[in-house]
Amino acid sequence: MTTRQRNFLMNGLFLAACAGILLFLLQAPPETTRPLPHDQDHERFMTMKRKEAERHCDACHGPQGVAPLPETHPPKFRCLFCHKRKDPVERP
Repeated sequence: MTTRQRNFLMNGLFLAACAGILLFLLQAPPETTRPLPHDQDHERFMTMKRKEAERHCDACHGPQGVAPLPETHPPKFRCLFCHKRKDPVERP
């Protein structure tokens, strides 16, 4: 195999891999998690760093809070991992 043929083969494999990755990513389901509400209760968390803001979630969303999370809710210590803020803020 000549150098030209080998380069052609490698470029073809690279393009095939890129196309496969692109097709895989295009098949991803739409995001279904609700964003962090931009209301008076959550306004102060819009400018906090993620870890700092997550320390306050349990006050309202804990078992004794005004809006407790259901038992089936995924891990309750990474709120802003799934519930994204609507406004762009500084990320850690």
